[in-house]
Amino acid sequence: MPRPARYTVDVLLDAAADLLASDGPAAVTMSAVARTTGAPSGSVYHRFPTRAALCGELWVRTEERHQEALLSALGGDDSPVQRCVAGALCVVAWCRAHPIEAQVLLTDPDQLGSGEWPDHLVGRRKRLQRKLKKVLGEIPDDSARVSAAVIDVPYAIVRRHLRARQTIPLTADAIVEDCARALIAAS
Repeated sequence: MPRPARYTVDVLLDAAADLLASDGPAAVTMSAVARTTGAPSGSVYHRFPTRAALCGELWVRTEERHQEALLSALGGDDSPVQRCVAGALCVVAWCRAHPIEAQVLLTDPDQLGSGEWPDHLVGRRKRLQRKLKKVLGEIPDDSARVSAAVIDVPYAIVRRHLRARQTIPLTADAIVEDCARALIAAS
């Protein structure tokens, strides 16, 4: 019976996320991930042939985790306002619960070598984007307002706290809820 892998993909990606959150995207290197985890560099390269593959997998894994919660919050037959409020609050709650992963999503994918990500990761990311666009498009309201209410405003509110390495205050919930209600009710 083979021995279980000591340095799993998730262990390596968690280390990459920690590096990004603490020292920025440039800190995510193959050698830094190996050093942080204590893994031999060959273990890192075995799972990720390039830095772009490592960073791409980190981004897509994080986006998948976040989107699972967001799509659940946006689902249902509630009014457009209620769906947008639920989505906006989900973004804040998810970022509060996962501040390190939230830092990944706040990073420009170009800083993570998105132009060099392997095709399978580009495909996964495009599928995620299409799925979110479809769900947002099912909310009967102006698409720009829905996007602002669910994505733009909540991320703007959490960004400054996360960048300052502060806990997202509970007052952020009321702010994003008020903004979502104002954006959707105004249309």
